[in-house]
Amino acid sequence: MDLKLSPFPFAQQYLRQPGRANNMSIFPDATLPGKLGNPSMQLGEDPRLDARCIAGMLAPYGMDKDPPADGLTIDSTREEILAGTDQAEPVFQGLLGLWCKDVPPIGVELEERTETIAGVDGNEIKLFITRPAGSEGKPLPCFYHTHGGGMAILHAVDVNFVYWRGRLAATGAVVVGVEFRNAAGALGPHPFPAGLNDCYAGLEWTFAHKAALGITTIVVTGESGGGNLALATTMKAQRAGALHLVDGVYAQCPYIAGPAKYRARSHASMRENDKYFLDCDAMGRNATVYVAPGSGFEESDSLAWPSYATVEELRGLPPHAISVNELDPLRDEGLEHYRKLAAAGVSVYARTVNGSIHAGDCGSMATWCPEACANTVADIKSFSDGLSGAR
Repeated sequence: MDLKLSPFPFAQQYLRQPGRANNMSIFPDATLPGKLGNPSMQLGEDPRLDARCIAGMLAPYGMDKDPPADGLTIDSTREEILAGTDQAEPVFQGLLGLWCKDVPPIGVELEERTETIAGVDGNEIKLFITRPAGSEGKPLPCFYHTHGGGMAILHAVDVNFVYWRGRLAATGAVVVGVEFRNAAGALGPHPFPAGLNDCYAGLEWTFAHKAALGITTIVVTGESGGGNLALATTMKAQRAGALHLVDGVYAQCPYIAGPAKYRARSHASMRENDKYFLDCDAMGRNATVYVAPGSGFEESDSLAWPSYATVEELRGLPPHAISVNELDPLRDEGLEHYRKLAAAGVSVYARTVNGSIHAGDCGSMATWCPEACANTVADIKSFSDGLSGAR
């Protein structure tokens, strides 16, 4: 817009004030949240953050401030990004482990076992099955869990995911966690659609063994990259004419926008909450390794990045719930997907966990903000209970 021709005199007057950027798209305004109102805002200074998280969870590890630059950009080579991701994986594993070491006890005795199945590429897939002790033979709902890590790092056996599966199982459910191939890290590099294929194969196995497992309904659920995979696995089932595999989807803080959108900061939350635990530059460059150049797959494939799904593509899907975190750069891409699902006529609702960082209600904040974690567990259980029953 040519500001000289602007029909809004107040805008011209605003821009004539000393220190104002000559750009109508960026107006620092203290009434706006996070870095929209103050570009230098640090996470530990944001008044929206639950204050109980700062002293024990964030400040000791420098997570209350913007992360230091690591020398990589979204334009770094694939090899450089993969090397950086490989180095970051044990750091995240260690941090999440520290955050979960003092979580409250689950309080329910659980049984755990592992199944190994064959993937479509001749690979092995491990499924971790958790259920209340003594529940064999009892009909229970199932949560099929796709763990977080941006489809690039982290393992289903990491302590935070083991804890989360236990919390879900303690509600009176069978939980099946899938160990899928990652696009980077120790379980990589296996770019799209390797991890998605593994998640789908595990879902098919779970459905085929419903009777043996005592399963009534199957809710596919995951957080962050696992939220992506929960949505994409269900869309893959739709494309295969196999929606009978899924009764519902509960996606938490889904990482679904793709490299171009993280580069452009295409959603307000990407600017508002940038570098609040997650760095949009890092999100963008890590996303570039998920769909490999020359693979024949496009970034805009909605099975890779569900934010590219059209309303028409989403029609006919089973009930969904989208849960997001207030202080998360990824918040608005999740809410945008919720709105598209609603426009497509899907039974769907959304919730925002106030005061929390990315995936903070998935166990990592349980020590400091147990209410957030407990309420999310209760909401997932309520969503499952509200489904009509086995198909």
